Amino acid sequence: MTEPLISMALFTALLGSGHCLGMCGGLVAALSLSPHGREGGLFFQLFYHLGRIATYTLLGVLVGWLGSTLALTTTLGAVTRSLLIFSDLFVIVLGLGTAGFWKKYTLGQLEFQGQVRLLSGSIKRLRMIPATASALPIGLLMGLLPCGFLYAMVLTAAQSASPVQGGLIMLAFGVGTIPALFLFGGTAHWLSAGAKVWMLRGAGMMVAFMGCYNLFRHLHMLFG
Repeated sequence: MTEPLISMALFTALLGSGHCLGMCGGLVAALSLSPHGREGGLFFQLFYHLGRIATYTLLGVLVGWLGSTLALTTTLGAVTRSLLIFSDLFVIVLGLGTAGFWKKYTLGQLEFQGQVRLLSGSIKRLRMIPATASALPIGLLMGLLPCGFLYAMVLTAAQSASPVQGGLIMLAFGVGTIPALFLFGGTAHWLSAGAKVWMLRGAGMMVAFMGCYNLFRHLHMLFG
């Protein structure tokens, strides 16, 4: 039942590349072009992204497990179904807002700068150790960087009610973020401001589609 969601998570990340460049592309470039990053070279990049995707996947497994425990709790059945439908509507509203249907409710409003500052301090301390040794833990931390699209995917992974499916959804999302961030130096030049806007809107629509897909499933479970 969640295979289409895995594909949609991948395409959401690909379409959200413009947002990725704006949100954390600068941090990735700073890490890569710093003496620390240049020292590690390609291995620094590979282990950095491996750590980031590992965090995404572990988050998916965790929330998928939490979702499965709620699904198995019969005494909370009505509450769980209500929460699922509410979360579907929440994802749809934020996705459509990001797609440009309205400005008040968007995925960008889920991004908190306090968390960015906290993570930045931790990353600075990690950069005191050799580049090849620090790349993986830095990537693991950067996987927690506040991102509206990430939160939408985590919510979708939780709705899968399966650790395996939740992990696969988040793994697909992580893989989809690699091209833009790994090739940041090149993509930043050919992605115009207009292209980034339309890609962001496309990613918002994909998030809304995922919400609609889950809403249909959950309504079918409730009334079918």
